[in-house]
Amino acid sequence: MRPRYSALPNGRQDTLADRLHRYRGVLLVLLAPLALVSLVLLLMPRSPASSTAAASSRRSGPLDAAAGAKRYAVIFDAGSSGSRVHVFCFDANLDLVNIGSEIELFVQKKPGLSAYASDPREAAESLVSLLDEAKRVVPAELRDQTPVRVGATAGLRNLGAQKSEEILQAVRDLLRDKSSFKNQADWVTVLDGSQEGAYEWITINYLLGNLGKTYADTVGVVDLGGGSVQMAYAIAEKDAEKAPKPSDGEDSYVKKLFLKGTTYYLYVHSYLHYGLLAARAEVLKAGNGNGYSNCMLEGYQGQYKYGDETFEASASPSGASYSKCKDDAVKALKVDEACTHMKCSFGGIWNGGGGAGQKNLFVASFFFDRAAEAGFVNPKAAVAKVKPSDFEQAAKRACKLSVKDAEAAYPGVQKDNLPYICLDLVYQYTLLVDGFGVDADHEMTLVKKVPYNGAYVEAAWPLGSAIEVASS
Repeated sequence: MRPRYSALPNGRQDTLADRLHRYRGVLLVLLAPLALVSLVLLLMPRSPASSTAAASSRRSGPLDAAAGAKRYAVIFDAGSSGSRVHVFCFDANLDLVNIGSEIELFVQKKPGLSAYASDPREAAESLVSLLDEAKRVVPAELRDQTPVRVGATAGLRNLGAQKSEEILQAVRDLLRDKSSFKNQADWVTVLDGSQEGAYEWITINYLLGNLGKTYADTVGVVDLGGGSVQMAYAIAEKDAEKAPKPSDGEDSYVKKLFLKGTTYYLYVHSYLHYGLLAARAEVLKAGNGNGYSNCMLEGYQGQYKYGDETFEASASPSGASYSKCKDDAVKALKVDEACTHMKCSFGGIWNGGGGAGQKNLFVASFFFDRAAEAGFVNPKAAVAKVKPSDFEQAAKRACKLSVKDAEAAYPGVQKDNLPYICLDLVYQYTLLVDGFGVDADHEMTLVKKVPYNGAYVEAAWPLGSAIEVASS
């Protein structure tokens, strides 16, 4: 069938092009609204499904800004003196956001896992109430995406490989069977000392907003736990290249970190047996030649148990002596041990060489607790400026007291710790000055919590671990 054409006056047939030209005005009126509607549809936002798919295809990591979702991390700090759970929430830029009205969930309980050395299952069960607290704040729909880590520290290190592994396996079983959080076997482990120190350094410098700046703009950290003490600070690359190689079985002195676009060379070392509770045993051993301790308050008769060992902890007839107790602390620290490196702290350990990254020093954990109990720091404060000499002066006052007098002088000290108040303060001063070489009048920042966006965050290693796992 032939197409129809109309005849024009000149006899030429009317083509389709002729018709379009003749009725172009009418067509423009009809098509203009349709074009406008098409343009609007084109510019409208995509549906959630298409947006999500596009974001997924572009996403380079779980915290990419395109994801726009909150991420939680649950970190258990299984320390020698107790267990603590920290829950953090990050936005897409790895900034902390509130969990309810708080910037983090922090709950603790005593004793620690190492107190259940003979019953691994009971050790794991001791974490159940803390696990329930974490579940309470993490939305149910996000729990299977929320990593849970358990980092045990010096308490389990001191138990030996077999006992500590039995406890860790019981904890892994608990998380697998009773936790709805994302868990992996290698996320339940004994932290080596250098990990603990590095995480603590990351935590404090993250909260202070220092990450991404030069190493000289960061702060150094001394973290005094129960079983070990960690020193960590950033050093220059040229100094890192000079670092001595560690002995067999020891951690490297320097860790290379890449944080917020900046490379850091972090000197970090953990001194096992020199946390406050472990150091009591070392100081008692060093000064027990006469069957009594120079560091115990007058009138105290007793023994000190740490790990599987028991130590005589009775006072001499004349009570404690600051000068003799300090001699015992110096002896316990092995300050005079031969140094085969460029410069040592104590026990023949390289001290990192010092420098700008160590100049601004933050000291944490038991340093804060004893300072608050001794009365030269407000126990309700988050941070305070102190000098090592403040510990010395407090120690000299404490060592003059009898146990009975100390009860009235230090109402905030737990009864079990009261006889050791002289020993603890002497040791802390000696550790800083004789051990780490800090000048007695050098101003330091004593820190329990760090101000962050109008809130306060615990100055503890778990945040460093959370930043690592949330970024992976």
